[in-house]
Formats: sequence, C-alpha cells, structure tokens
Amino acid sequence: MAEPGRIIAIVGAESTGKSTLARTLAEALPALTGWRCTWVPEVLREWCETAGRTPREDEQASIAAEQAKRLEAAARQHELVLADTTPLMTAVYHHQVFGSSALDALALDWQRRHCEITLLTALDLPWQADGLQRDGPHVRQPVDARLRQLLVGQRLPFTVVAGQGPRRTDAALDALGALWRPQAVSHGMRSQGLFSRLEDREARQPAWLWTCSDCDQPDCEHLAFQRR
Repeated sequence: MAEPGRIIAIVGAESTGKSTLARTLAEALPALTGWRCTWVPEVLREWCETAGRTPREDEQASIAAEQAKRLEAAARQHELVLADTTPLMTAVYHHQVFGSSALDALALDWQRRHCEITLLTALDLPWQADGLQRDGPHVRQPVDARLRQLLVGQRLPFTVVAGQGPRRTDAALDALGALWRPQAVSHGMRSQGLFSRLEDREARQPAWLWTCSDCDQPDCEHLAFQRR
C-alpha cells in the first residue's frame, strides 16, 4: 500500500488569506517539486453556505471529522495536499465561541499524526467581511493567540507566514523549502525549483550580527511565545 501524501496545514484567524495561500501553493508547487498537488477547501464554509447559519455546539465535532476525512482522502490520491484549515481550527473556534476545549485533544492528535508542517497565517492582512463565518476584526487576536498556545504547548512545528500578495506566497515557499531540503535526495525531489529559489534568497541575505526579536525563524517564534 502506497504511503499517503504529505499534508501541509494552513491555519490562522479569519481573513488572513488561508484559502488564497492554499490555492496559490497548490498551483505553484507541482512545477517546483514535480509532485502531484491539490488543496482541500474549508468544510465550515461549505457547511454555513448550505445551512444558511453557523453551526451549533453539538454540530462542531462532525465538521471537524469531515475536514479530516476529506484531507486524508486527498492524501491518498496526491503526493502533497494543502489544507485550507484542519480540525484544529474547528477546535479553536469551538473554544472561542462556546468556551469548550472538548475538541482540542482529537484535533491536536490528528494534526500531529497527519500534518508535515503547519503554516500559521499572520494578522497583517486587512480584515474583510465574508458572509456568516466572520465575526469581526476583534476576534482575530484571541484566535491567533489560542492557535499559538495549542501548537507551542504540544510542541507541534509551525512557521508564521506574513507579507502582502506574492511576498506571502514566497514566505510559505521558503518555509517549505527549508523543511524539505535535507530530505531532497532520499525523497527524489528535484534539486532545482523549490531549493534553488531558497538558496538564491539565502545568498542575498547579509550575515546576522545580532539577535532579531521579529524574525520568521520558527524556533525563535516558539521561544518568544513561551517566554510570554
């Protein structure tokens, strides 16, 4: 039985470009890696559009389960799957809206077992209204804080992706390139493409002479959050 494809989780607060990033990466990565890629949209959006309302507390678990089911199905058919949210986002909103942590354990376990890496979209995009799902810009900070708390608390690797437009896509590609470069030979990934663009970026960077408190290195992100 063939190994399932890799799942890249894209999580973040509302209106931070998760869907756009998932779709854009799924379009860009086949040429850079030679892998068959796809993206899986957010089940909650589909659910709200169909039902014409937001889910009740007792309906949240089935939404998380359906998100997991679709991602696992996609991973059986593709070598790389971009996840426009995972069950973890359902758990976070379950806590945000209903004050319940009941979905946390299952969501975190699924994230650990199935996701190669987590991309956390930063809060640097302007908030935009979008139907029933979005409550307003005031909920973005607590959702972001809850995500970081769960990821750091469970030692799940994540990288914050920031920037406007193509810069956001480039930041995500650089994060993935840094992750996979050591595995390039063993996984038969192309030496060009994803890694050559990362090497070019690194070559243009000056050597660091001090410690930066605002860099995009995941270890620094995690340490800074733990100190808070």
